[in-house]
Amino acid sequence: MNFRPRRREEPDLNMTSLIDVVLLLLIFFMLSTRFIDEGRLQVRLPEASLAPDLATLEDAVVLEIGANGVYRLNGRDLVDSTPETLTAALAEATGGDRAAPITLRADARASHQSVVTAMDVAGRAGFRQVNLATVQDAGQQGR
Repeated sequence: MNFRPRRREEPDLNMTSLIDVVLLLLIFFMLSTRFIDEGRLQVRLPEASLAPDLATLEDAVVLEIGANGVYRLNGRDLVDSTPETLTAALAEATGGDRAAPITLRADARASHQSVVTAMDVAGRAGFRQVNLATVQDAGQQGR
């Protein structure tokens, strides 16, 4: 009987085929990646100034959003707060001119949903210039 330990052969791992697979995967992912910018929303950031732009204020349609979610368009209350009513009122106020600027003024206690609904309706109706009005607090004017 032969009780000597056998010599174990070390397994030989061929790295060439593994490197080939990794390089093929790299080439596949590089070729399948799309470099086209599709569906991006162009956002024009506002610029702060102390004096309002009077030219845009005179022509703008003002949509006020109250604390209880009631919409007022150019000082007139709308019949209800549905998107269909808001769409019809905006079309009537602008005379169908989709380039007319719309200014949204929301009460501080207005729900976020009411503001987003107004923005969504204006966007779906095709209005290109929707402004959000801000009011400076009287306590912050002296700072």
